[in-house]
Amino acid sequence: MIKPHGSEVLKPLYVADENARKELYTEAESLPSMIINSAAAANAVMLGGGYFTPLNGFMTMGDAVSVAESMRTEEGIFWPVPILNLTNKIDEIKGVSRIALRDPNIAGNPILAIMDVHGIEVISAKKKDAIAERVFGTTDSKHPGISVFKELGNYCVSGPIQVLNFSYFEQDFSGTFKTAVEIRRDIDDLGWRKVVAFQTRNPMHRAHEELCRIAMERLDADGIVIHMLLGKLKEGDIPASVRDSCIRKMVDIYFPVNSVIVNGYGFDMLYAGPREALLHALFRQNMGATHLIVGRDHAGVGDYYGAFDAQTIFDEIPSGTLEIEIFAADHAAYSKKLNRVVMMREVTDHELDDYVILSGTRVRELLSEGVNLPPEFSRPEVASILMDHYQS
Repeated sequence: MIKPHGSEVLKPLYVADENARKELYTEAESLPSMIINSAAAANAVMLGGGYFTPLNGFMTMGDAVSVAESMRTEEGIFWPVPILNLTNKIDEIKGVSRIALRDPNIAGNPILAIMDVHGIEVISAKKKDAIAERVFGTTDSKHPGISVFKELGNYCVSGPIQVLNFSYFEQDFSGTFKTAVEIRRDIDDLGWRKVVAFQTRNPMHRAHEELCRIAMERLDADGIVIHMLLGKLKEGDIPASVRDSCIRKMVDIYFPVNSVIVNGYGFDMLYAGPREALLHALFRQNMGATHLIVGRDHAGVGDYYGAFDAQTIFDEIPSGTLEIEIFAADHAAYSKKLNRVVMMREVTDHELDDYVILSGTRVRELLSEGVNLPPEFSRPEVASILMDHYQS
């Protein structure tokens, strides 16, 4: 199986031993505590699940700046996006060496992790803008990732963590949420060696379905992991529970048995385009995938990135930086001429009117009005689930 990033073995920070975990919970109750923000909680979940191997916790400002500027930590580990614990409130943790991190996403703010505090550093607005410019390619507050980043806080709390649970993802998405450890085990149990990953924050329409099928066939892959984001999204995106139902229905009906694994990961969407595509590839390597489908405007939003910037950035990093490879996909759509889904760059005799293409806005309008989506665009079983959601 493909090696984890920067390590011979996966390094999950979740404390798996039950007795050790109970002792840490007891200790945590006596420690100064910090209610972290949702972005930091998602980082903790990813660290706990082994997705962020080989990191051992939250980065210092030095690492954050180095990652933003060169995509390397100060120790030289390739990493495309800073993994930070930012806050505006440090009064209760000043001068202490060990703290409990409390979950902002569950009522009562239960303990999520324990952290050894190695540093508390001020981050100026100027430095924050400089990091944002390099990571997101913009400082525009209208960008959903920037608007969140700017509100996270002006103090950087860094140090290693021990993760005690996986927040709301375990309960709310039981059977779907999986750690990198678990996915590697599932891949190994199936005997897969060449494994494609498909990233999604949306329900899968016909074009997405066919991209998965095309990638599997052209790569001669043993199977595909449809890996959906389960964390926070921007306003207007489809809730994770609805996406989960849509994707499972599509796979059950339209893919061969034992050719697809459907699961998800606990992370908040960044909308960081090319940099986030690199992060997606890195943690898919950690979960055992050998290839990641990277399509048009991968992890993008609005007009902040070029259509294929998320593909070309892989050509800009040194060879061998990541072991996982990408399957570079074009925009896919149903061809009325050929009566099938195609990658649009592969057909040369088509005009725009020869395709069935619906914008996200138009899809939402049709569903809200109770109008069925064209069968060329969406499988009827998937469209039915979406219509129930919008009608309710």
